[in-house]
Amino acid sequence: MIRHLLSVSDLDRDTATAVLDTATRMADTAGREVKKLPTLRGRTVVNLFYEDSTRTRISFEAAAKRLSADVINFSAKGSSVSKGESLKDTALTLQAMGADAVVIRHSASGAPHRLAGWIDGTVINAGDGTHEHPTQALLDAYSMRARLGRVAGLKVAIVGDVLHSRVARSNVHLLHTLGAHVTLVAPPTLLPVGVDAWPADVSFDLDAVLPSSDVVMMLRVQRERMTDSYFPSEREYARRYGLDAVRARALPDHAIVMHPGPMNRGMEIAPEVADSARSTIVEQVANGVSVRMAVLYLMLGGLA
Repeated sequence: MIRHLLSVSDLDRDTATAVLDTATRMADTAGREVKKLPTLRGRTVVNLFYEDSTRTRISFEAAAKRLSADVINFSAKGSSVSKGESLKDTALTLQAMGADAVVIRHSASGAPHRLAGWIDGTVINAGDGTHEHPTQALLDAYSMRARLGRVAGLKVAIVGDVLHSRVARSNVHLLHTLGAHVTLVAPPTLLPVGVDAWPADVSFDLDAVLPSSDVVMMLRVQRERMTDSYFPSEREYARRYGLDAVRARALPDHAIVMHPGPMNRGMEIAPEVADSARSTIVEQVANGVSVRMAVLYLMLGGLA
């Protein structure tokens, strides 16, 4: 298994499949009376979060604790970071504490790569700027496989704010590695420079893509990262690129709807679609724990 998980480019098809297969076994422990495994007893996992996150931080914390690891939650707010401590100084502190793994979320793209050069332990990227979010891509692929039985050959539409989405970047490359076909659907203003080089098709017409899609992944419009007007209005965005009940009826009967959360209900996705039988949104949260257990197990304990 790889030493660090900084990008989905660290994962070849066999390694990614091993994570998904291991996550399936980890999911089976959720039904046991005693959910804990002793695999990482005596290991220390640090959650180093420079950005707010509920789902990802709690998911990693639950995953580490179910593997019997000691968990330290480090928030930038109220810490030495708020007093001006650099990432490198924080890294040296974690090194001195003997952290076996550091799960980092940071607003700066590339921060996990820098951290990996400063500490001896394993570094797992839990989201860096607008760059990547590899464990989200893994849990999304796991959710597709759990619902549809496979990833290879699926037609996946990723819709919305691709420009600011680390989830989109990681999903495009991981799904390509696993044999799926991805189409990005967004207004031209919300597509990044260089998207033509990504292993995905691009469309500006959601209605044209839906009838042939096995999976539709709606992305959150990230208002906090926007400094300019990328579309005329929220109402206009919802009209062109929102998934409402009428559009959902154009999907094949077996198709599923995904969203990495948190959602802007009524903007990129209608409440009745988010809460429908097609939706995997709640499952994605539960699957995140199993997938992150698998990542920690394989990187810290599986081959030890």
